[in-house]
Amino acid sequence: MKFLDVINGVIWHDLVLYVVMGVGVLFTLWSVFCQYRALTHGVAVTAGKYDNPDDPGAISHFQALSAALSATVGLGNIAGVAVAIALGGPGAVFWMWMIGLAGMALKTTEVALSMLYRNTDEADNPHGGPMFVAAKAFAERGMPGVGKAVGAIFCVTLLISAITGGNMFQAWNVAGVTKQYFDVPQLVTGAILAVGVAAVILGGIKRIGNVAGTLVPIMCLLYFGTGVYVIILHADQIPHAFSLIFDSAFSAADGQGAFIGGSAGYAFLWGMKRALFSSESGQGSSPIAHAAAKTDEPIREAVVAGLEPFIDTIVVCTLTAMVILTTGIWNRGAEVEFTGATLQQVEGGWTLPETTITPPAGTSNGDAVFTIVEGGQNDATGQTRHKIGGKAVQHPDGHWTLQWEPAAVPGTPTLVQQGAWFSYAGATLTAKAFDRGGDGLGKWLVTLACWLFAFSTMISWSYYGEQGVVFLFRGRGVLLYRLLYCALVVVACIPWLVKTDAELDALTALGTGVMLWANIPIMLIFGVVAMKAYHAYFRKLKHGDFEGHGRHD
Repeated sequence: MKFLDVINGVIWHDLVLYVVMGVGVLFTLWSVFCQYRALTHGVAVTAGKYDNPDDPGAISHFQALSAALSATVGLGNIAGVAVAIALGGPGAVFWMWMIGLAGMALKTTEVALSMLYRNTDEADNPHGGPMFVAAKAFAERGMPGVGKAVGAIFCVTLLISAITGGNMFQAWNVAGVTKQYFDVPQLVTGAILAVGVAAVILGGIKRIGNVAGTLVPIMCLLYFGTGVYVIILHADQIPHAFSLIFDSAFSAADGQGAFIGGSAGYAFLWGMKRALFSSESGQGSSPIAHAAAKTDEPIREAVVAGLEPFIDTIVVCTLTAMVILTTGIWNRGAEVEFTGATLQQVEGGWTLPETTITPPAGTSNGDAVFTIVEGGQNDATGQTRHKIGGKAVQHPDGHWTLQWEPAAVPGTPTLVQQGAWFSYAGATLTAKAFDRGGDGLGKWLVTLACWLFAFSTMISWSYYGEQGVVFLFRGRGVLLYRLLYCALVVVACIPWLVKTDAELDALTALGTGVMLWANIPIMLIFGVVAMKAYHAYFRKLKHGDFEGHGRHD
């Protein structure tokens, strides 16, 4: 994890976030606000107005969007938002909105390029993505070797992201929330997920498209409806929640309850990171799914793709954020009390002696906990609050204690209160928020949503990684890749592998970050091609050139 932190410190430097946002703004202006086109013409295309079964491709516009959404509308929307708020505060939500809007332009551009340069040698099994863009576009400019090298680099980053964010992040969260509520061993959950994923991905993109086209609308409606219900129950908190979002986006958020505080810059960092992970804008992953769409007009599918960040970030992520903020789970009070504990300085930092507790109902042996201390400045948050972690332990005679680990805290810290919080990482925090809308609501709804969201994401990301293997090894090794992908589902569910939300972020940030570094330069170099085709398409649409196909504007 320390090694990952060092790598992520480089690939997620603040400058990277400014560049990604800047590129989104660039293509927003260049396309003359393609967000509007996505919400109007993109909806019409998705509804089937322009479908032609004779066009090259394997799946419909709707199925392509569903397959891409099945990868983006996943646990990033449930767990990623929870991580952003838990670590960055309410202000992170504002920056998620900003990257969601900019992401619509990023997505439109990257999908336009992939559609323009996709390989349709097999009309019913096309291949596309930034790797094919790089290979073909550089070859057209007399640099085939450069194109192959850039394409290979992208594929390596694609495989890293498929393994981490598209696979292990999903499986770990499902295993965690299922263990929390139903005490099902994580490895059992991993085995069930692996078998289910294998049953779908062995059927290829057509089966993935069919499953996604059925699963995505159902799971989105179920999650959205229940989330609205919980928010309505806490309607009096809605104005306060929006006030927190806007205030914390531009000023420091003070620590309260379980939240240790954060600066405006910290909110910006977490909001951008989690929104980019959730929507995959600028990563170059979604174009791989969209490249399978049946169409003879590349820009038509690019406009459909612009809907993804809107649905994923502006709608679904906002819903999760409002549930967490209105219920107050993010800054809840201490859940375990103890007395007489005094901080001790030991090798490795500050800690507490083993403390005896009376655990609340539902406590499991080994549950992660933390307490909060005031000390010197926390360089990560810009505040003075710090966490000291530990775990709840049940002894053979039945009594419970909290066992603590040392934490590096500057200065001479003091306990905020004689109490501890359970460490609800990722999806579990969201589930606890839903529980405040009704006893067992989080237990059943969020657990089911986690299974559906994770499953849909994993099958789509398996296809993304597979296309990377196809490009790198010319189609060889696909079966081996699929088997390894399924095996890693189980590996991710090993209980001791990932313990906290910070460790979870380190794992997923790696995959997202490396893909941005590979794909954004491709977009900038060849973006002029995409924008030229984009404006040409809409000139033709305006002049009614597509009416001859029996389809109407």
